[in-house]
Amino acid sequence: RRFDVIVTTNMFGDILSDEAAELSGSLGLAGSINAGDAHCMAQAQHGSAPDIAGRDLANPVSLVLSAAMLLDWMGRRRDDRRFARAADTIDRSVDALLKDPATRTADLGGKLGTKAFTAALCSEIGGRLR
Repeated sequence: RRFDVIVTTNMFGDILSDEAAELSGSLGLAGSINAGDAHCMAQAQHGSAPDIAGRDLANPVSLVLSAAMLLDWMGRRRDDRRFARAADTIDRSVDALLKDPATRTADLGGKLGTKAFTAALCSEIGGRLR
């Protein structure tokens, strides 16, 4: 079976989602939101990683995909497809970069740091909006 949503208490959700994300090869790839009926919060799956803070080593994909999930949630809440289209553009742009070994971060065997990956992602998104 394939699942894309985990509904559980926060503690067990953290455990299960961390394990599921690790199966993909990196905690840096899993987006995460905490959503209720009226409020939603996006967060990086992997936490803050203070040991690599300021060293241009963090994989930003988790936080970027979390933001895309938040946009999708907002679109559903407001019945506004523009949010979903923005989320889809972000998702497709991330997928395009991860398919190319030259645009992967170090934790995925690539050579890009946080800043270079983010610049490449912004360029990819911009290209899709033209």
